[in-house]
Amino acid sequence: MLMENSQKTVAITGANRGIGLALARKFHENGYKIYGLCRQGSQELRDMGAEVIENIDVTNLEALRAAEAELPELDILINNAGLLIGDSLESVEIEKIQAQFEVNTLGPLKVGMTLAKKLKSGGTLGIVTSRMGSIRDNTSGGQYGYRLSKAAANAVGKSLSEDLRRNGVCVLMLHPGYVRTEMTGGNGLIDTTESAEGLFKILTEKGIDKTGSFWHTTGEELPW
Repeated sequence: MLMENSQKTVAITGANRGIGLALARKFHENGYKIYGLCRQGSQELRDMGAEVIENIDVTNLEALRAAEAELPELDILINNAGLLIGDSLESVEIEKIQAQFEVNTLGPLKVGMTLAKKLKSGGTLGIVTSRMGSIRDNTSGGQYGYRLSKAAANAVGKSLSEDLRRNGVCVLMLHPGYVRTEMTGGNGLIDTTESAEGLFKILTEKGIDKTGSFWHTTGEELPW
């Protein structure tokens, strides 16, 4: 698919709501052509003129390969889709941990295997992981499935950064903050707009010299 002009492009998974929708809105405000990849598009996404590619589940390789065929060359690709199922040592359910691994860990890998091919040299792949995936930062325990899957997602991102470096693609792991969304039950310290503003700045300002690094939406580099 050919672009008619030099307008910059961004594709976002899970773009129909929450942080994904806020990111789409922020990029749209800054002149980007938006490609929203989601299970079902939202009216808000369509109202901003986004190209909506539906029936996309990041756990489904065939769906991602179909999306790859519809996308143009991209300046930025953001894997935002995620799953949070809270637990404690007393309530761990292995099946729920596996479900989170499918979305939070294997999802970014599958996106990297397919859609990252569309990134231009000089482009950026952003993977929304979580500060809860930091081993050094874990001082409260619990949340086994989410922490494990996000720590592993960071490992996926680091390997992708080495493999995609030769293509001139920067890979960044991103913590969106503790954001008030449906995923967090409306709890959080910041709203989606504030989170998206910080992530936009990181995604558009960090270059290949920062590939493989891990960032808080505030601009703080995070420990592994």
